Amino acid sequence: MKRQLKTATLAASVAFGLGLTSAAIADDHVLEVVTDPSFVPFEMMDQETGEMVGFDMDIISELAERAGFEYNLRTMDFNGIIPAVQTGNVDIAIAGITITEEREEIVDFSDPYYDSGLRILVSASDDSVQELDDLEGKKIGTKIGSTSYDFLEENLGDEADITPYPGSSDMYMALLGGSVDAVFYDAPNVGYFAQSRGEGRVKVVGDLYEGQQYGIAFVQGSEWVEPVNEALAEMREDGTYDEIHAKWFGSASDE
Repeated sequence: MKRQLKTATLAASVAFGLGLTSAAIADDHVLEVVTDPSFVPFEMMDQETGEMVGFDMDIISELAERAGFEYNLRTMDFNGIIPAVQTGNVDIAIAGITITEEREEIVDFSDPYYDSGLRILVSASDDSVQELDDLEGKKIGTKIGSTSYDFLEENLGDEADITPYPGSSDMYMALLGGSVDAVFYDAPNVGYFAQSRGEGRVKVVGDLYEGQQYGIAFVQGSEWVEPVNEALAEMREDGTYDEIHAKWFGSASDE
């Protein structure tokens, strides 16, 4: 990864060893960036190289180049990402994070960089589910700490058996194994699984629920929000964003 340099890792290690804070590292323009290792195709581990790859990884690499910082990339379960930014343990988080009013109270967000929503995934042979109401009385898998879990609790509550899983792969395996009747999660991730590992075994049904926008999260008051927003605007203007989008999702007009 272009900006995830060995020198950045070394600088971070030395700084922490000396008892310096994340803010002190930021002064040297080496930032701590965190992501979720299992939100394909936004971020995932390349099994051959051992590096994180994906749409978000290409976006943060390009943003760092343009905004003028280097970074040390870390991974953690999604449920811990917002608290890590809130407490200042990391400087930036990019992990398909939906911008919500609740999250905006504790972290700062960049301008939106991806439009999304929530979709239903069921077994290819299941014709009993066509919309959200059809999930009543069924077992539903989703992800811990996600807006999809909050949406299910608000709209179905006790009318369904909702199981939050720590990773997206866990809930998909639960669906394939019959432990749940459906998965309800972010549309691009659900669609990617249906077209890759789940091809022929699962299908996406129903409408796109709760239109959402993803943003990059920062420690409140971060000096990097404006430079990143400016870099993101430049990427959209010169076509770089569209090139990265096409690499992972196809043409933006086809989405």
